[in-house]
Amino acid sequence: MIEKELKILGITSQNLGSSTGQKWFSGGEVFESLSPVDGKLIAKVSGSSQKDYETIIGDAQNAFKAWRLIPAPKRGDIIRQLGDKLRELKPTLGKLVSYEMGKSYQEGMGEVQEMIDICDFALGLSRQLYGNTIHSERPGHRMYDQYHPLGVVGIITAFNFPVAVWAWNTAIALVCGNTVIWKPSEKTPLCAIACQKLLSEILHDNGLPEGISNLVIGDKEVGEWLAADNRIALISATGSTRMGKEVAVTVAQRLGKTLLELGGNNAIIVTPDADLNMTIIGAVFGAVGTAGQRCTSTRRLIIHESIYDKVKKQLTKAYGQLKIGDPLDTKNHVGPLIDKAAVKSYLNALDKIKTQGGKLLIKGKVLEGKGYESGCYVQPVIAEVENHYEIVQHETFAPILYLIKYQGDIGNAIALQNGVSQGLSSAVMTNNLREAELFLSAAGSDCGIANVNIGTSGAEIGGAFGGEKDTGGGRESGSDAWKAYMRRQTNTINYTTDLPLAQGIKFDL
Repeated sequence: MIEKELKILGITSQNLGSSTGQKWFSGGEVFESLSPVDGKLIAKVSGSSQKDYETIIGDAQNAFKAWRLIPAPKRGDIIRQLGDKLRELKPTLGKLVSYEMGKSYQEGMGEVQEMIDICDFALGLSRQLYGNTIHSERPGHRMYDQYHPLGVVGIITAFNFPVAVWAWNTAIALVCGNTVIWKPSEKTPLCAIACQKLLSEILHDNGLPEGISNLVIGDKEVGEWLAADNRIALISATGSTRMGKEVAVTVAQRLGKTLLELGGNNAIIVTPDADLNMTIIGAVFGAVGTAGQRCTSTRRLIIHESIYDKVKKQLTKAYGQLKIGDPLDTKNHVGPLIDKAAVKSYLNALDKIKTQGGKLLIKGKVLEGKGYESGCYVQPVIAEVENHYEIVQHETFAPILYLIKYQGDIGNAIALQNGVSQGLSSAVMTNNLREAELFLSAAGSDCGIANVNIGTSGAEIGGAFGGEKDTGGGRESGSDAWKAYMRRQTNTINYTTDLPLAQGIKFDL
């Protein structure tokens, strides 16, 4: 199904492994890329051995010495070339994303568009890596701060966005003058190989050294190598809260830097002043898009008691219209979960909902029969629950939407929204200006993303993306997120013939 796309992207038996650019390695454990769409084997990919890893680290360190000295606008032009190539290959790479990961073809192409957008952003950023001029208290002195690249940046990404999150990090890190080493999810290695091949060819064609963009394929062990390696200045890790805590502890022990994008437990508050048509659209897409496997997926719908039954009825009707099946067929709304382990997690969550006192409005099941041979297709679920249930407090990466009733004013709803350990994305549906402003105030949502009259799912690259609490506190993509990839340096210049000392101290020789 995907042979043509693999050929166009240049993926062959010669590059099914780790890479420092034009060099490819195949010394480690072999991983199978299985499509959740039909359960078929796409390819076998070699992981990185310890020897491969050491070579890659050495090349990345050596390349940094040259790359950091290239003017930032010239680095930005490399990213421009990447964006141009992605425009050309958008349908091809989008189809690979859809087939290897399982999201819809529209979402696959949308993910490639996010890559293009961040390349455009990074190109502009390459001429805007500003520092500040600061007035010195000492006469005849000038003080300012500036930003320098960190060195080698490690990027660990999850299966659900197999190309976009790499691009968010890589485009910014490279423009800032760093070199990068990427460990993708072992569940989506071909998407990673396609991206690495594309960028490494651009770097090679521009006469740049090996090791600016690097790929290491492997499981948890390879991630542990990266986290523990004091040659890597920053680890940007996207994944579960459990994984992020392990990375944070390991990197902190060597006083390294981390940028963590972890779990979400996102809610939409629906007030009596909400536009219910907009609410239903936002909630359904947020809950079932990517089969509920986004960190920004809508998990909870917190609905005022006066409209609760009406919203429940409309939602149930909308779910009855969902088409589940092959994500490459644009008529379908929902594709498969990533693998059988995700299906097991989905089924365990349904059991817990019932045993903890919840009610399944749409009971859910694993779909069988023609078109569902992979065993990874499940029915999206709606459940009535209480916010304090243990299962509700944890993120399940599946299309399960919890309905929670609130009474009184929006303050009670905000307390429920904030009453989980995660803090990524949040939204309120209301036409009441006071409710909207309260939700966005310091007394409102405690999430890194807070929206009014749009859902929780998705984000524009122009804004900093990330969350608080168990979501990790990191920020990627837009705004001033670039500062995480650089070190700040304060500079003072004395252009007089005197050397005044602090606090008027005299030290005459």
